[in-house]
Amino acid sequence: MNSMPITLTLVTLLAFYVAFNLGANDVANAMGTSVGSKAVTLKQALIIAGVLEFAGAVLFGQEVTETLATKVANPALFAATPQILVMGMVTVLLASGVWLQIATSRGLPVSSSHAVVGAIAGFSWVALGVGAIDWSSIGSITIGWILTPIISGAIAALFYSQIKRWILDQPNQLVQLNEWLPWLSALLIGTFGVIVLPSLTQPLTNFLIDQFGFNLPAYDIPIFTGAVAAVGLTFYSWRQLDQNTIQNPKSKIQNQVEQLFARFQLLSACFVAFAHGSNDVGNAIAPLAAIVYINQTGSVPINGITIPIWIIILGGVGIVAGLAIWGKKVIATIGENIISLQPSSGFCAELATATTILIASRLGLPVSTSHALVGGVVGIGLVQNLKSIQFQTLQGIAAAWLITVPISAILSAAIFSIAKIIFL
Repeated sequence: MNSMPITLTLVTLLAFYVAFNLGANDVANAMGTSVGSKAVTLKQALIIAGVLEFAGAVLFGQEVTETLATKVANPALFAATPQILVMGMVTVLLASGVWLQIATSRGLPVSSSHAVVGAIAGFSWVALGVGAIDWSSIGSITIGWILTPIISGAIAALFYSQIKRWILDQPNQLVQLNEWLPWLSALLIGTFGVIVLPSLTQPLTNFLIDQFGFNLPAYDIPIFTGAVAAVGLTFYSWRQLDQNTIQNPKSKIQNQVEQLFARFQLLSACFVAFAHGSNDVGNAIAPLAAIVYINQTGSVPINGITIPIWIIILGGVGIVAGLAIWGKKVIATIGENIISLQPSSGFCAELATATTILIASRLGLPVSTSHALVGGVVGIGLVQNLKSIQFQTLQGIAAAWLITVPISAILSAAIFSIAKIIFL
């Protein structure tokens, strides 16, 4: 067998291509509802998402990348033929990148993780047979398909129905909002704090354990930090509420209560962008990480690998470039083409998305942020008015969800088969 003539430069460009398309498609997960509700402009959304997606990818992108690089396909089966795995990972980059680009060009929010997993399964089947695929992972993804939008929609409907009942439908909305501010602040900071803060505070936790012997549970510091932040956000919101008793004529949102909800929604979108960058960067760079490992060691990664920082930075830069250049198409689909959103409803959709991701993470289920956010938006529509939901848009999104794994698998299998004929 001859080695496939692939340079590291070519593979790096392919990884950047996937990251670019991932950023263009998945940026709507963080900012689609904020733009749709006019909490931020498209330009502001792209800047905010770019900074936070990059920060999340670089600071916390290691774990997901390692998982995708060493699972789904059984790496032990490739131990004797590492170049087969190299060729397969190249086809994964091509297949997933092409499908993400096609979906983005049509404004369809699809799951990049499903595209990558499908592509890995496709080449593995052709290379070593059906036994090379980890079917338990595929089964978990299928469960995630079904449960994620349902759970997120239910949570969003619950949140929004309560806000609608106790604030939006009351004769004096500002007074009611003033009473609910502490609870909204605690809910927002608490939900996102449990997602983001454990990673941020882990170095401090380790320091306290090493230096002083404090045996703290993993979530003690995050919960304390979240409580302090919630109190600070409550006082900030009260101050903004006083200032908003006089309507801001420059705001695109003329309702005073919605102006304040826009601030909550912007903060929730920031956390989603950070968490999304940390989770989804691995979809773009995991194949590159596996190829670099094989080229350096001559063996396949079986027991996990350390991802070089330059690979993670590459993924972060690619995500930012994609969302800046081409991200507005999918933003328009989620933010404007399903239902008409206000900051209060957009805030609930994002909060439901984060909560769903947190629950799934605790259960060990792989989920799609796109699925969660679309489900949340639909849940809001069910509370508002069933007729407000544009079902034609949903049909296109659902069709893209259903075919992502098989299309990516077929593309990957076809590309791998051609490459195998030419180079092996």
